[in-house]
Amino acid sequence: MRTRELGQTGIEVSAYCLGTMMFGPVGNPDHDECVRMTHRALDAGVNFVDTADVYGYSETEEIVGKALKGRRDDVVLATKVNGRMGEGPNRHGSSRRWIIAEVEQSLRRLQTDYIDLYQIHHPDPRTDIEETLSALTDLVRSGKVRAIGSSNLPPSEIVQAQWVSERRALHRLRTEQPTYSILNRGIEREVLPVCRRYGLGVLVWGPLSSGLLTGRYRKGTPPAESARMHWVPRHLTDERKLDAVERLITVAEEAGMSLAHLAMAFATTHPDVSAAVIGPRTMEQLEDLLAGATITLGDDILDTIDEIVPPGTDIGPLDISYDPPAVTHPALRRRPAGDRAAA
Repeated sequence: MRTRELGQTGIEVSAYCLGTMMFGPVGNPDHDECVRMTHRALDAGVNFVDTADVYGYSETEEIVGKALKGRRDDVVLATKVNGRMGEGPNRHGSSRRWIIAEVEQSLRRLQTDYIDLYQIHHPDPRTDIEETLSALTDLVRSGKVRAIGSSNLPPSEIVQAQWVSERRALHRLRTEQPTYSILNRGIEREVLPVCRRYGLGVLVWGPLSSGLLTGRYRKGTPPAESARMHWVPRHLTDERKLDAVERLITVAEEAGMSLAHLAMAFATTHPDVSAAVIGPRTMEQLEDLLAGATITLGDDILDTIDEIVPPGTDIGPLDISYDPPAVTHPALRRRPAGDRAAA
C-alpha cells in the first residue's frame, strides 16, 4: 500500500483510507465482520481510518473502537462532528457548546484518549467560523485532538478559515474532505488549488460515485430499490452519468482492469489527493478494492478519461453532496416580490 503525506501535518497515511459509513445498522450490522474487515485492511497496509459520530447513529464509532483495540497506535484515526445526534436544537452543528460536548462522546465510543484528525462534517452557516476554530484549538491544546480539518467546505470558506486562524492565532484547518470521482471533478477548479496553496491534506470521499463506478449499474437496467435506503438515489438514474459509465467501462476493459479499479486509481492519481476513502460493506467488496491498490494509470488512459469527463466538471451532483444555502434557499437568490415589481 502506497503512502503519502497528509498535507503539511507531518503525518504519513495510506493512499486508501478505510471509510466506515457502511459499518453498523445502515450497512453491515454484523459487528464481528466489520471488525474483521478493519483488521484485514490494516494487515494490507491501510493505516488511515475515517468515521463520524453520526454514522450508524453513533454505533459505527463503537465498532471502530472495538476494531482498533490493541492496534490504536498504528492507525491514523479520523472522525467528524456536526451531524444531528438526537432531539433538541443544540445536539448538532459546529458551535463550541456542541463540539466540546460531543468530542467526549466520540472518545468514549472509540475507546481512545485522542483523535488524530477531528473534522467538521459539513459547513454550519449559523456559526461564526471563529467560534468553531476556537473550540477546535482548545481540543488540540488539550491533547484530545492532534489535527483539525473540514469536509465539504466551499473554497471561499476554506480561505476564510485560514485567514481567521492567522488573525486570531488559532490552529488552522489542516485537511479537507470533499467528494471526488471521475464523474464529479468539480473540485479540480478551486478546492484542490486552494488546498495546495495552504498546504492542506485532501482525503476524498465517493471515488466510486456512490456505486456508479463499480459497473453494477448499467444503462437500460433500472436499479433496484435499496433494501437499506428504501429509495433509489437519483444519481443512479442520471442518463448523462450512465452514458459516461458505459464509455468508462470500455476504457477499463481495454486496459485490462475493472471499472472500480480504474476509478480508484484515478482518484489517487491527482497530486493534491492524499488519500481516497473506500467504504466497503462486505469482506468481498474490501478484498476487491485492495486487489487494485497498486494499479496506476498512464497518460493515455487519463487523456481518454479527460475526453469523457472534462477536467473540473461535474456530471450532475450526488444525492448526498452538500449544497450551500445560496443554492438551496430561494430567498437568497430572489429579490422580494415588491422590489421586483418596483424595478
